[in-house]
Amino acid sequence: MAAVLTSLTPSSGPATAFTSVVIAGSGFSGVGPLTVRLGTKATTFTIDSDTQITAISPTGTGTVDVTVTIELDGTSNALPYTYV
Repeated sequence: MAAVLTSLTPSSGPATAFTSVVIAGSGFSGVGPLTVRLGTKATTFTIDSDTQITAISPTGTGTVDVTVTIELDGTSNALPYTYV
């Protein structure tokens, strides 16, 4: 079953990299390899629990979709993150 995203904190940040973004949802731990993307860019992250991931934003512009892909289960729903 794909991960489910429920919120991002914060949901916006600077266009420069290195903002911590907390992703809340479910299905994050014990499921195999994950990829977190902001738009088309994969980023570094830490799985804090089954319901929380902390990702580091890459550089970007505009509003992008944040997704979590589980190798065997597919891609989550998308939540918007806006670079300001």
